[in-house]
Amino acid sequence: MNYRLFRILTITMSFFFLTGFVPILSFVGPGVTILTSGNIYKASAQFIVNQRIEKETGKNSLILIKETLVEETVKNIKTNSFDEDLRQLVETRIKMTRQKLDNQNLQKLLKKRIEVTRSILDLNNATQ
Repeated sequence: MNYRLFRILTITMSFFFLTGFVPILSFVGPGVTILTSGNIYKASAQFIVNQRIEKETGKNSLILIKETLVEETVKNIKTNSFDEDLRQLVETRIKMTRQKLDNQNLQKLLKKRIEVTRSILDLNNATQ
């Protein structure tokens, strides 16, 4: 008995997978729902929604969700690359501004040291 059932299931499964009979996936989901919950109405609604999605988009619900997720991922990558570019731009501007401020502070410090050195040596009053 078990061998016969195994043979029937093997032949049936090979028919579905080897002949490219893709719509089997639209029957598997509702079938699993019926088996697990026993709710025929829920399984029927699931089948009808899948058929409607396929009629509207030409794709089954799994492919549609996959493509939507891929689009979202690409969108997030583009947003992240924009954020990264903006961050690098701001960092470069901050470095440039720091450099300018350091140069200004260095010039002020040099002027002050020159003045202090002149006052110590009294070069302002000395004749050359």
